[in-house]
Order: sequence, then C-alpha cells, then structure tokens
Amino acid sequence: MHYEKKEGDLKGVSAVYVNKQYRVLFYEVASASDDLKIDVLEIEDLSKHYEKQQKMTTTTIIPLIATHPGTFLVDEIEANDYSQIEFAKLIGFNRSQLNEIIKGKRNINAETALLLEKALGIDADFWLEMQKNYDLDIARITEKNKLRLEAIEIWNVIKNFIPISFFKKEKIISGDPCLDIERVKTVYHVSNIDQLATMSVQSNFARFKKSTKLHADVVNIMGWVKLVQFRASETNVISFNQESKEDLIKTLKHILFENKDVLMKVQKCLSEYGIKLIYQEKGDKTPVDGVSFWSDGNPAIGMTLRQKRLDNFAFTLFHELGHVYEHLVNNNQAEFIDLNSKNEDGDYKNSTEEKEANLFAQNELINPEDWNQYKRDSYKINQDEAIVPFSMRIKTHPSIVRGRACFELDDFKTYTTIDNAIH
Repeated sequence: MHYEKKEGDLKGVSAVYVNKQYRVLFYEVASASDDLKIDVLEIEDLSKHYEKQQKMTTTTIIPLIATHPGTFLVDEIEANDYSQIEFAKLIGFNRSQLNEIIKGKRNINAETALLLEKALGIDADFWLEMQKNYDLDIARITEKNKLRLEAIEIWNVIKNFIPISFFKKEKIISGDPCLDIERVKTVYHVSNIDQLATMSVQSNFARFKKSTKLHADVVNIMGWVKLVQFRASETNVISFNQESKEDLIKTLKHILFENKDVLMKVQKCLSEYGIKLIYQEKGDKTPVDGVSFWSDGNPAIGMTLRQKRLDNFAFTLFHELGHVYEHLVNNNQAEFIDLNSKNEDGDYKNSTEEKEANLFAQNELINPEDWNQYKRDSYKINQDEAIVPFSMRIKTHPSIVRGRACFELDDFKTYTTIDNAIH
C-alpha cells in the first residue's frame, strides 16, 4: 500500500494505492480524539482512469506533441514506491532499457505489456492501446506538418492575388495559411489557385490593369468587390420585384430628405424591396464608389461611403440603382464596378451603360422638369438662397440640389451653410 498527498488540482486530497490497481482519494478530517477520520472522495480503478485520459488525447484533434506510454509508466513506478533500478530488476530489464521506455525512445511491445501487467496490475491491453495511440499521433503530427508545408507553398502564390493588409484589417485572414487558403477560396468563390490567378484578366477586372494611375490597383479592387459579393451571399432579403421601382424611389428620396439614420434606413428599405445593400470600407489604392451585381437571385449593391457626403452617397446609390433597373434586370450575369470619376477609364466612363446609370440618378433624384425650371428661374443655381427654397418645394435635401448645381457649373468652391453630412 502506498500513501501520498496530492498537489495541483487535487491539492488537499490524500491518496492510498491498493493492490497496485486501485486508488482511494479522500479528505483527512480533523478530530478531537486521536483517531483519524476521513471522507472518501472516490475509489478509482487506475486502468480505467488512464483509459479515460488516453481517450481524451486520441480524438480527431491532432495534439501538438504525442504522449509516449513511458510518461504514464514512470508515474506508476513512483506511485508503487519503486525506484527505477528496482522496477527494472523486477521485470528483467537493465536500467538503460527501462530508461529508454520512460524517455519515449523504446516502444512497449506485447511481451513488455504482459510484464507491466504482472508488475503493476494494469492490463496489458491498456499499455498496447496507449502505444498504438502514440504511434498514430506521431503519424498524424507528421502528416499535419507535411500539410502545413504544402499550405505555406500554396500561400506564397495566393498572396500575390489578394489584398493582404486589407483582408487582415477586415479579419478575413488570420495569418495561418492552413485556415486562410480555404477562407480565400470561399470569399473568391473559386476551387483552386488557377481560377484565382486568372480572375484579374476577366473582362470586368481587366480594364483596371490598363490604368496608368498609381492609386488604382487591380488586386485591391478585385479583393474589395469579392468581399462585397461574399457578404452579400450571406445576406437574405425578400424576392425582388422590379415593378415596385416607383414606390422604392419615393421612399428613398423621403429618407434622404429627412437625413436621419440614413445608412440604416436605406439598407432596411432596400431589403424590403428585395435588394441587398452592403456597406464595405475600401482598402488602399481602391478608388471605388460602388458595385452592382446579382446575388443568389437578388440584385445587390456595394458602397464604400468613400467621401461620407450625403450628395455623393445619394448619387452613388441612385447610380447603382440605375444599373439594377436599366441593366441587371435584363442580364443576370452583368456586374458593374464604378470608380470615382477621376480614376475611371475613359471608355468605361463613356459607355452606354454608365451614361444611362448617370441619367437615371440625375432624373430620379431631381425631376428633369423641376430642374430645368429651376435653372430658368434662378440667376445663380449654386447659391444657398436659391437652393434652399427649391429643395423644400421638391422635397429633396438641399445638399443633393447643391451637388447637382456645382457639378453642372464645375464649381465646388462656392460658400455654403448647407449641411452635407450623412446623419
């Protein structure tokens, strides 16, 4: 029989080892008499105790290190009050042979397992199972390291086609290639690296490669678009009905006119008409205003809120809605990526689709007849004293009217007291 006081998680508990197989855990209770009183906590079958521990280490989770049965053997030798020299003599080993098992340099075979069963009272099957699990863990760790080396090699290619710093900031990638490779494939909706590598030469992205402007980068633009599309795919809205366009436009103009909780209300409004709206901050060298595309049967719009001005927000929103109602409804494969005007390619800027989207935004934000009358009646259309009463009459926010006037006059420096912030 072996007695010991436990430490660590079992501190304060005493243990007695009986017949080399059972362990009694108990608390020693103070008594007024000389007799020792105890409260028994548990009587354990040590073979089952270690089997339970071993099962916990042989799940599908791959350990950082494999645990050799020698680690458990040395505990049992000490628990049974043997020295290593004594125990080696007991089982017919020399000390170096036993030491090799304890240090994990020698395996436990069937013959050794039978010797341990007789010497320690713990089934031979237990020792063989522990050895088998150790061997499996070693194999799994080796395979895991092989997979990591392969992942690093793949990642060294992938990182040339994605905006690393932007994706880190957005918590799309973690820095672990074993996790990040699959994450990138999901975001880009590809199954292999070749698809990712050729994506930048597709027609909707190829035009950015022609840009001579240093602050536009095709990889960054492509990454922003794919992230918006990914987030749209995780957004659910009702079915889209293009016949509800007039009601939607009317509701949106009222939200913009009030200019209270605009971002939330606009997003909610569009969802109620079956259109997904994703606000996504842009990364470096990504001079994007918006994008429009189909997402799982619904039109979707992505916006950067780049300038954080109500007139810019309103025009970009209605420009993308122009693409929805003028183009996407007739082509479920179409996709429109709109940069700010200073960075946009001339051919794209002057395309029929862009001109139609611009015209849609102008005419839906301010009725053409009202605008033409305003220009005839007003001496200076970009002055506050003309803008404010006109905007109140047509129920359009003054900053939107001013933005239109400044654009047509190409004069954005005129003094104004009109609040252009998004509220």
